[in-house]
Amino acid sequence: MGSTCQTADVVDLSALRHRTEHVNGIELHAVELGEGPLVLLVHGFPESWYSWRYQLPALAEAGYRAVAIDVRGYGGSSAPEAIEDYRMLRHVADNVAVVEALGEDSAVVVGHDWGAPIAWASAQLRPDVFRAVAGLSVPFSPAGPTRPTDAFAAMGGDEEFYISYFQEPGRAEAEIEADVRDWLLGMYFTASGEGVRAAKEAGLGPSALIAPGGRMQDRFVRPDELPAWLTEDDLDFYVGEFERSGFSGPLNRYRNVDRDWEDLSVWGYHPIQVPALFVGGSLDGPTRWGSRSIDRFDRTLPRLTRSEILPGCGHWVQQERPDEVNALLLEFLRGL
Repeated sequence: MGSTCQTADVVDLSALRHRTEHVNGIELHAVELGEGPLVLLVHGFPESWYSWRYQLPALAEAGYRAVAIDVRGYGGSSAPEAIEDYRMLRHVADNVAVVEALGEDSAVVVGHDWGAPIAWASAQLRPDVFRAVAGLSVPFSPAGPTRPTDAFAAMGGDEEFYISYFQEPGRAEAEIEADVRDWLLGMYFTASGEGVRAAKEAGLGPSALIAPGGRMQDRFVRPDELPAWLTEDDLDFYVGEFERSGFSGPLNRYRNVDRDWEDLSVWGYHPIQVPALFVGGSLDGPTRWGSRSIDRFDRTLPRLTRSEILPGCGHWVQQERPDEVNALLLEFLRGL
């Protein structure tokens, strides 16, 4: 598969059906397209249902009912105030409830970034509902012996790993919300394949690390012009969503890593028993950091059908390389 960013065709989203379901005491916004077996799409940080704009039409055209949700805390969904309301078990419960609200008994769940651990956990805990799972960017990593905040502190060393930086309520919000558009542009570009290459050429340190007293955006790079996969309209959409919703809900997902570890430790290294697919980018931080988890797929994902690392691709795999990701997803779905 190629190593350059694809220029995706303009996607007509006018046929999307928007709906809001009352589940688990919150309102959850979703968009859907197509008829057929259900495919539930779960986005990550800092994203939206819109992150799946290239997958929704492709899945629908192939005969699937594609549904992309706004995860709790995002976009048109409710944003509870309590940090613990963003624990992993709440997200799994949301996924289960959405499938039921859609009138379905089962679904294939697909997640990217934080959506990937949500998808992995959904398949691990409720294989009766989620008959197959695909994770993008973040490989499946069962709860291990080390408390996550301790592991992230060690990853930071003399600096601060970004997940550690996100732990204190209000700290990252103050940085991001001072200029949502500029921060999102920096975040999206820096984590992309183009951004990783640009940062290397500029001699910048790792963007996932924050110098003492610094800000995450201090190591962002910004493009002279937007990459092909991120138009001004795309950026406008994301900015509008976050200017309405704020960032406390999305960041609260990170503030539950230790709580998740405690909740999920009872499952330990119990493997995911349904068919699985993994897709990452060779320049994507979470994929590279997760190399040991990928090496354990033979034990943790015994029904893995394929693990594909897209050369030259950054973090936003389904947006940077939509044609390749769509082909891999459809190959996986047709083989079920």
